[in-house]
Amino acid sequence: MESKDKKLTDRIALNRRNFIKLLVGGAVGINLTPLPWKLTDDVAIWTQNWPWVPVPPVGEVTLESTFCTLCPGGCGIEVRKVEERAVKIEGRTDYPVNPGGICPLGAGGLQLLYNENIRFTSPMKRVGSRGSGDFVPISWDEALREVLDRIRDLRKNGRPEALAAVNGYPRESTMAHLVERFIRSVGSPNYLRIPDADDTCRIANRLMTGSSRSMAYDLENSDFVLSFGCGLIEGWGAPGRMIHAWGIWHDREAGNRKVKVVQVESKASLTASKADQWVAVRPGTETALALGLAHVMVKKGLYHRDFIDHYAFGFEDWLDDDGTRHQGFKTLVLHKYTPEKVSAITGVDAGRIVALAEDFARAKKPVALFGKGKGDVNGNLLECMAVQALNALAGRINRPGGVILQDPVPLGGWPEIEADAVTEAGWAKGRLDQAGERYPFTDSLINGFSEALLQDPSAVDMLLVFGANPVFTLPDGGLFRRALEKIPFIVSFSPFRDDTALMADLILPDHSPLEKVEDIPRPRGLQYPLYGVAKPVVKPLYDTRHSGDVVIELARRLGGKMKDSFPWKNFEEALQARVRGLYESGPGLTRYDGGKPVWKSLTRPAIYKADYGSFQDFWKGLRKGGFWYRPSVRYGGWADLFKTPSGKFEFYCTSLQEAFPGNGGKTSIEETLKSADVTSTGDEAFMPHFESAEVSGDYPLLLVPYELINLSSGPWPNPHFLNKTLFDYQLSENESFAEIHPGTASTYHLKEGDRIYVDSPAGRVRVRVHLFEGAMPGVVFLPLGFGHHAYDEYQKGKGVNPNDLISPRRDPLSGLPAWWNTRVKISRA
Repeated sequence: MESKDKKLTDRIALNRRNFIKLLVGGAVGINLTPLPWKLTDDVAIWTQNWPWVPVPPVGEVTLESTFCTLCPGGCGIEVRKVEERAVKIEGRTDYPVNPGGICPLGAGGLQLLYNENIRFTSPMKRVGSRGSGDFVPISWDEALREVLDRIRDLRKNGRPEALAAVNGYPRESTMAHLVERFIRSVGSPNYLRIPDADDTCRIANRLMTGSSRSMAYDLENSDFVLSFGCGLIEGWGAPGRMIHAWGIWHDREAGNRKVKVVQVESKASLTASKADQWVAVRPGTETALALGLAHVMVKKGLYHRDFIDHYAFGFEDWLDDDGTRHQGFKTLVLHKYTPEKVSAITGVDAGRIVALAEDFARAKKPVALFGKGKGDVNGNLLECMAVQALNALAGRINRPGGVILQDPVPLGGWPEIEADAVTEAGWAKGRLDQAGERYPFTDSLINGFSEALLQDPSAVDMLLVFGANPVFTLPDGGLFRRALEKIPFIVSFSPFRDDTALMADLILPDHSPLEKVEDIPRPRGLQYPLYGVAKPVVKPLYDTRHSGDVVIELARRLGGKMKDSFPWKNFEEALQARVRGLYESGPGLTRYDGGKPVWKSLTRPAIYKADYGSFQDFWKGLRKGGFWYRPSVRYGGWADLFKTPSGKFEFYCTSLQEAFPGNGGKTSIEETLKSADVTSTGDEAFMPHFESAEVSGDYPLLLVPYELINLSSGPWPNPHFLNKTLFDYQLSENESFAEIHPGTASTYHLKEGDRIYVDSPAGRVRVRVHLFEGAMPGVVFLPLGFGHHAYDEYQKGKGVNPNDLISPRRDPLSGLPAWWNTRVKISRA
């Protein structure tokens, strides 16, 4: 009987192969016979009687408009409810960013809401060993008392800096500001962020434009998109927006649009396979390729002369105030980055480099993009600077279809923190992670924090973790996990039983994303200012609390100036104080009818007036899952755009030179640069340039992690039904696969499905082999998102996490984790 049941289950299983068979069969037979419809109806009736399938109650059907907060893309979603139960998530059509589009993770969000096996249902206290997942429920009062007593003791003993926090919420979100404010008001400078591509872009913009702004792209108005590894249809930016934009680019009937998409990537990803051109480049050499393209543009005069002559600094050789001559960007790329030299570095044919540069430069509205995969991980700072240099050469900064240096969303500020003597003394102690010191342009280095803890385990007594799962997501070969083991007391605010939460001593569970108020401070990469407020679509299912409310309550109970620094009753009041800035900043819009796309109106002067009256009306609309936006972009304006020391776009970064001046005879400029992991010397060090990674004979292959659109690789769990959308060569039972080129596999006498060990200096994993012609030879590709030690049976122990292999190295200049230069070796398991 068991055998028969298994065969039956295999036949009706919801997996990718059976789903495709159903679609193909239906498409062939739909006009030939009514039989498929009869079978479909019979199956539907039959499956409704399965006892394990949840059947929503019969009742009133309602729709709730809100936003997806599972990634920084902030797509608009519409949740269908039957009575009080949410039953479906779809893309929202009355929202300009992703009109109707949604990614698989967003669509599967209900499984994170209703899966009790992966959630904390009340405050918990650890009773087993760290990582065991053994907790017992406690009351909120008891949990808060434990936190308060520990913080009071630290302040009483003059050690407020021994409190640290890790934040995974978007940088400009109210929750992120609230967490940082709490840590600082206690008296600790040790507020840490999970790094992402936005951090890298902000540093690049600070060095080259003088403003630490996020990068935004006017993609819908572009006619040539040159992407350096961005997973444009694999979750990059705002996924719903990108899926919609891809449709626009390829809709030949819509105004005869002709948009060319070129993907620079070492693997034939979904984006690379669907692009008009795929440029296969050796991993880690994208910087050199960008500079090779710049060489061609400069040599052939294919650059925007007005921008370069009047609004750029450091393009030509120049003299400083002392009369010392300095090399400019033009000289650097002409001498060092010829197509032939770059071809030897990147593996891209020299002729192809020339042709690509000419195509990019001669397009009317080209744009070059930076950000690997989904953009959830920081990238190489020098690569980002080189890509931005291409946009500058083409005169594509703040131009229709170009890269936009966005103004911040005009949110209001909060009063300054009320600091007492203990707080001020703690601030003076300095940061553990060396952010702002050894790496002067970086404000948070969580990898530096881990290293400091391992050197001095007594430096931190208590760690708070918000909206993050660093044990799983950080590329450090387990460095952060080892650091956690040194911390006496860890508090997790996660709603989920994630890998980091299992290391905690105390759980103060947040609501899940669909149960809480949360703001969306400009979806990632959007070219015009937009701010949304996600609302709860269901009442909290369990004994959880909004982390923002908990932080405010902790401050209130601590009393004194800490209480004064948090004058709000709850999170919504704190959010409302910031939102008032939108209302007072000038006219904006709070409604979108789904008619004319916003991007079409951006190239013309915007004429509109606010569609709201009083602040009360404005706030009421936002609380209902609404949004505010200003459908305008400040195109042009180069004369007053740049805030660098020169007042221009800087190919030669003078602020970087000022940050590493050397110290006369005691410390040379080269030595101070070397402390920030920069090996280049002279003027080259202050411009976009390529730094080659070390090669080890013991580890002859290169590891490249990659992301899938239907697999969560960030802080949130994966909706387990999405496992059924994975191919058999991505996950087979509990084993994940390394994608390897057949030529590389033959060197090791490997065939499809063989089991191998992948070793790096940081660790070892065991996987199976998938032979893939689209994988670059000499490279091992491993998917991110597998290898959890937490959650439930559908995620725990499924595959391996490539982060366990990545060596904890630092990216030059930024000091952020280096993802792309880990050397590995493979052997038969």
